[in-house]
Amino acid sequence: MSALPAAQAALAAEHAAVYGYGVVGGRVADDRRAEATAAYEAHRARRDALRRTVRDLGGTPAAAAAAYELPFRVADPAGAVRLAAVLEDRVAGVYSDLVRAAEGSLRREAAAALREAAVRAVRWRGSDVTFPGLAERV
Repeated sequence: MSALPAAQAALAAEHAAVYGYGVVGGRVADDRRAEATAAYEAHRARRDALRRTVRDLGGTPAAAAAAYELPFRVADPAGAVRLAAVLEDRVAGVYSDLVRAAEGSLRREAAAALREAAVRAVRWRGSDVTFPGLAERV
């Protein structure tokens, strides 16, 4: 995979994460609301940076969908926490692809985004995975 398709995939994942964190924020317990807000803002910033990256690579940034199908029903704070961990795992996966496809500063940014998503996933889940970003491929 070249850098442009990998960057587009990361942008799509960030669009989905921003949407998903809207759901998380609406259902998460009060004691974790600030964490959800911080993650939402981090994903918005990454999304905006990826739009610029895609343009710099010669592409047209993919637009966000009007809505996204969630992987499961989120009816309570426990479901919100579970969703946040899933969102971070998915984002980490696409950033691992971008790390492999990119070079230079884009690769460094993708590695930083992968690390940030992995750390947030651990915080939400309460446990780690051996190879963040590769969990879905095992």
